[in-house]
Amino acid sequence: MTLPKLTVITVVYNNVRDIERTLLSVINQTYPNVEYIVVDGGSTDGTTAVIQRYADRISRWVSEPDKGIYDAMNKGLAMATGDYVLFMNSGDEIYDRYTVEQVFAAAPGAAIYYGETEMYDANWESLGLRRHGIPERFTWRSFRYGMNISHQAIYIRRSLTEPYDLHYQLSSDIDWIIRAAKKADPREIINTKRLVAKYLVGGMSKKRHWQSLRERFMIFSKHYGLLPNVINHLIIAGNLAWYYLRHGKTND
Repeated sequence: MTLPKLTVITVVYNNVRDIERTLLSVINQTYPNVEYIVVDGGSTDGTTAVIQRYADRISRWVSEPDKGIYDAMNKGLAMATGDYVLFMNSGDEIYDRYTVEQVFAAAPGAAIYYGETEMYDANWESLGLRRHGIPERFTWRSFRYGMNISHQAIYIRRSLTEPYDLHYQLSSDIDWIIRAAKKADPREIINTKRLVAKYLVGGMSKKRHWQSLRERFMIFSKHYGLLPNVINHLIIAGNLAWYYLRHGKTND
């Protein structure tokens, strides 16, 4: 049986410190049918020199200015030829070298595969799992109480995907996943029941947290309705307060 092709897309801009970890996590996969696309935003800090060292193991890469992270992601998506797509941005990693092989072994021909994410700080020390654990069964409605699947931990059949909406600067990935999940047969969305990604905490959505939250509210209202979204956010606030009282911190 022909193995499905996975396109992994990495976007990066001036991240010479972390890009090599991400590259190695992709090119060292045991799964044999991976197309790897790297989209650099015109880095000037040595990032492109690192990419060039591994160019013979990268299917395609470009370095040119873009209009932001989702514009760069759209460039990668337009170049993709795989049956499935996975975004693994600079600083993040596929969990281990066997992960892609294990994801596709979970079930044949799924519309979407998803798994759990482990969080890491700037010193690459584990912070544990995300506060929002993955749902046992995922549908497009599953994000109504918060984004419980990381962007790095979801493999989507490319035919279900559309370009990212550039109206959102920080949270378009949420809208992108929901739109794809709406098209998928829920019976073909597979929980791999394993850790599939490592996520570097502290990206732009953390630095511009309030803008990120406003965008999330707009996205959830668009898909779930304004009044249900207000009610859901009250539930989210209550859950967050309870979590903080018990743990004194949050990992998202």
